[in-house]
Amino acid sequence: MALPPVFFHFFRPPLPYLPAWGLQDALHRLQLLLRKHAEHNDLLLLLQHRPVYTAGRRQTDTELDPERTRLTALGADFVPSSRGGQLTYHGPGQIVGYPLLDLSRYSPIMGTRDYVCRLQKTLELHLKEAHGLTLAPSEHTGVFLDPRTKIASIGVQVRHRLTSHGFALNVTREPRAWFDQIVACGLDDVKAGSIESATGKTVALQDEIPGLVQRFGRLYEREMVPLDLSQANSTTEAILALEREASEMGSYAKAPGV
Repeated sequence: MALPPVFFHFFRPPLPYLPAWGLQDALHRLQLLLRKHAEHNDLLLLLQHRPVYTAGRRQTDTELDPERTRLTALGADFVPSSRGGQLTYHGPGQIVGYPLLDLSRYSPIMGTRDYVCRLQKTLELHLKEAHGLTLAPSEHTGVFLDPRTKIASIGVQVRHRLTSHGFALNVTREPRAWFDQIVACGLDDVKAGSIESATGKTVALQDEIPGLVQRFGRLYEREMVPLDLSQANSTTEAILALEREASEMGSYAKAPGV
């Protein structure tokens, strides 16, 4: 039997991290509830965040408090999160993808390792096919242009076979200055790269979305369908509410300390 489609949505305004995390959690609970009657949808949310540093769930308040003070003084938010991994940055110029998939739809049930592997291959395929980039193998999770330059990160959570959190792909040069303020993902000899820095060309972030969605569907063997926000339901109402909130927020720092 064919798997149902994955519904995707790209948020235009950069989103604040905590409300976006709250949206993921609300949609996770909704999926869990509707799954009892096989009425739940799988989703792919694509977006940019307002400048924010996030920590992984294994990092303690004792080690994070000094960093919180220093980094928020630069103009970014700071949020301990429930994903795997360590300290990282999200912000404008970077595509963040939150797949909310039910891995139990697959037969056999897709394991977390397979899920993460397909996520990484989606990003690698996009960079190779859309931009002709040659990538470097690494023992670390994520996508590397060379052993010391990381262009994409992956940090996921799987609860009740439902996924949340996901990936971040640096498109423009804008995130680099923010990444330079931290040891991202605990890799002290690695710097952040981007599609723009690797190709030497100006890249419009929104132009990356169609190809990325198409390759996500190819790797997960799913049809990808735009989410119709004119259809009123709990999912679309929550998404529209977050878009309104983001649109009404004030300006954010364009660079660290600015």
